[in-house]
Amino acid sequence: MHTSKDDGGTVRSAAANGGRFRSITMIGIFDIAAPLVTYYVLRSAGLTAVTALLVSGAFPAIGVTVRAISHRRLDVVGVLVLAGIVVGSVLGLVTANARLLLMEGSVPTAVFGVGCLGSLRARRPLMFAVALEFVGPDTAKGQEMTRLWHYEGYRRVFRSITAVWGVGFVVEAALRIIVVAATSTGTALALSKVAPFVFGAVLSGWTVAYGASQKKKGERMAVVSGDATDAGAHSPTGEIVRATDQ
Repeated sequence: MHTSKDDGGTVRSAAANGGRFRSITMIGIFDIAAPLVTYYVLRSAGLTAVTALLVSGAFPAIGVTVRAISHRRLDVVGVLVLAGIVVGSVLGLVTANARLLLMEGSVPTAVFGVGCLGSLRARRPLMFAVALEFVGPDTAKGQEMTRLWHYEGYRRVFRSITAVWGVGFVVEAALRIIVVAATSTGTALALSKVAPFVFGAVLSGWTVAYGASQKKKGERMAVVSGDATDAGAHSPTGEIVRATDQ
């Protein structure tokens, strides 16, 4: 027997799946397919590598803008992507060096990674701020996250996740630089477009697995202590994964 509650959950689930599919489609078009196709077409037409890279680099910026308009906000990841595009474009124009232009993707990645690691000494780590921004601090979920922050177990989970994502992003940025320096422009462009999603998938998978293990651990501790509000029983991984997928 179906209830209105079940129907509401189904509708919300379908809407979430639809939104996730649209996000993946937009990323595939604006961040991968369009830049690669545009670069190779322009190179085949005789344009220089720098010119082709500058033109193809407009599509990720368009994608960030469209997502910002759709969500009615520009998140920290979007800001870093746009900053990387601007820095890379300026370097490419000034130096006419295609390899420097290709390194633009490493700028936001490195900045975000270093920011994660540096925030470990702050009152709240960066991944908590990203997740809280995604759900909205004034929403019921945001208020719950703020309340749970008072629990040591909850803070420890977020700090561990922030440390792993920080190291992962720094490693990705370093590998991108090595690839750009060691391969052809076309190969480096293709790999630089795919690498963020490979690293993102690996980090997201680890985050989900880690969050699930911490949730089970928290539930066991809650049963022993009789405290159903133990922070370990509340997994923050869903907000983190969804926020970084935007």
